[in-house]
Amino acid sequence: MNIRRLSLLLAIVLLGGFSARAQDSSTAEDSLGLPGDNLDLAGVLELFKKAESLEAFEKALNEESNQVNNLDLNNDDKTDYIRVVDEMQNDTHAIILQVPVSATESQDVALIAIEKNGAESAQLQIIGDEELYGENYIVEPQEETEKRTKGPSPELGIEYPAPIIIVNVWGWPGIRWVYAPRYVRWVSPWRWAYYPPWWRPWRPVMWRVHHHHCMTHYHPYYRHAHTVRVVHAHGHYHGHVHRTHSAVVHNHYAPHHARYQANHPRGRGQQGGGNGNVKARDRGTGQATGRQQQGNKGGVNKQKSGQKASPKSGGGHKQGGAPKGGRGGGGGKRK
Repeated sequence: MNIRRLSLLLAIVLLGGFSARAQDSSTAEDSLGLPGDNLDLAGVLELFKKAESLEAFEKALNEESNQVNNLDLNNDDKTDYIRVVDEMQNDTHAIILQVPVSATESQDVALIAIEKNGAESAQLQIIGDEELYGENYIVEPQEETEKRTKGPSPELGIEYPAPIIIVNVWGWPGIRWVYAPRYVRWVSPWRWAYYPPWWRPWRPVMWRVHHHHCMTHYHPYYRHAHTVRVVHAHGHYHGHVHRTHSAVVHNHYAPHHARYQANHPRGRGQQGGGNGNVKARDRGTGQATGRQQQGNKGGVNKQKSGQKASPKSGGGHKQGGAPKGGRGGGGGKRK
């Protein structure tokens, strides 16, 4: 009897050890090895989805309780404050997330690209900056789809490639806000050493803790994309607004980028990996070949694919006006 109990206990211990190692391996593969690991883009979109305005969105990004922002780009062991700036043109919005890393430099960290494509229809993607996420790191909303089966019985559970679903985000409060007739372009009034009185930087948590929280709370509702769909907003950002980047951040993370490039040669793509196991329903190229069809859930556009688819506490919490020089309040270099 004692031998049976001992054998059972040993089996449980061994099984737990194997499971823990498997979990650690899976989690390690989710890491890019770049600073973007500490700003979860699925979590960013979830905060944007719930925000009533860009001001509220910026506040949510910088609240410790939301556990989305874990960035420390200038390595002072304090989380960075993320500014939000909207660069708009016609029916497109390029909403830029930017971190002042010093009194003279800032770094763009991500772009939320939005396009209105109908009277009550809009789509968006969030694109991570190459300095933090590597090439073509794109996340977008996804709708839950039913499993498709084939064969004489659905119990066989054989799945076809899921169709690409373009989510209509017109119902998001922040989208309605930026497209309102009296909307005034939002430019964060905060900059290096001038922060809102409610904000206090906190010590970044371990990446595994940050990753686990975001994977559990945010990833089921977003997926990695393999192509830019919001081409006008994306083009406006790169063609007219330009990108603000920090030489300090670039030099500090140069060894990380060297390792990243060795593991991810140009042209191979990176979606579906790093920054968390965001469900990727369109595992192929993401190129849409079918026609769009209006869905039933909040105006979802379905598109079938042909393939598988801190600032840190610096000078204290001083009240300050809008930074000089528009969105690049930290004086970052521009490409």
